[in-house]
Amino acid sequence: MRILVLGGTWFLGKSVVEEALRRRWDVTAFNRGQSGRDVPGVEVVRGDRTQAADLNHLAAQGPWDAVIDTSSSELPPRDVRLAAQALRDAGSRWVHVSTVSVYAGWPHQTLTESSEVLECPSDADEFFGYTGADGSPTKYGFQKAGGERAVSEVFRERAVFLRPGVILGPGEYVGRLPWWLNRAARGGAVLAPAPAERLIQPVDVRDVAAFAVDQAAAATGGAFNVAHPEGMSFGNFLLTCLTITGSDGHLVWVEPEVLVEREVRQWTELPLWRTHAGVWSVDAGLAAAAGLRCRPLSETIADTWAWLRADGRPVDHPRWAEHGLAAEKEAEILAALDSTS
Repeated sequence: MRILVLGGTWFLGKSVVEEALRRRWDVTAFNRGQSGRDVPGVEVVRGDRTQAADLNHLAAQGPWDAVIDTSSSELPPRDVRLAAQALRDAGSRWVHVSTVSVYAGWPHQTLTESSEVLECPSDADEFFGYTGADGSPTKYGFQKAGGERAVSEVFRERAVFLRPGVILGPGEYVGRLPWWLNRAARGGAVLAPAPAERLIQPVDVRDVAAFAVDQAAAATGGAFNVAHPEGMSFGNFLLTCLTITGSDGHLVWVEPEVLVEREVRQWTELPLWRTHAGVWSVDAGLAAAAGLRCRPLSETIADTWAWLRADGRPVDHPRWAEHGLAAEKEAEILAALDSTS
């Protein structure tokens, strides 16, 4: 197999490249060379995917058996379409990393691949879409739906769409799991969002990468929800963080209505916590049937802590600063609970 990876230097893109090289495939990586480092063993083509001349130069290096796009998360649909059109004849398949946010019902409803997708034209610019008052739908979801449409219009049945929810693991740049690990390591009373038994479904970046590479070699197209089929309770997730870090901390479970009253921002100040009923109700049965295999989340947690302890440094990204509850705010909430108990 000869594949082209758009991106390929950090987190999911890097994991895709490493997985393909492990299978002894020939890998070309196309990027600007500004984020992360190239994985040894790849053929590197430098360029900006929003520039037609750079894309035409890239297309001339083909053909490839598949294109895996890991770098469109912050691009408007029109730029996704530009790349797809330029590579139409250079790639036999297109594996597109999208998001569960493309669904109109996320995070309120249980989702399958047949759930309604947000409407966005394939030529939309970065201003298309909106974010609802309760945080859903999101402008990001509209943009990603438009990106899917752009690829679908060009590659049709040769397109594969992967729709993950939350991706964790070594190299994470968003900062969700790193924040919980660092908070656990700090010890003391750790504010935990109830209920402890609530299931969460994040997936390991290496498992998403393996599935993407599998789909590059598959014969059919379509869409797949990518979520951990077994998941893990929030309680076990946080207890594992405490255990892995060797912490002497203890969890103090706080009811959702208290957190909302105290204006704790869902999804960011307490990463992975959100009160909406469907946020962790994503059916990934199709992906599992197609070969998605997810390691235990305890392994993801342990490997991420090992990466952090080894001075793991993610690519600088503004989303990192959005995540985590300030120590002062956490202490105030816990103190207020103590005073009323």
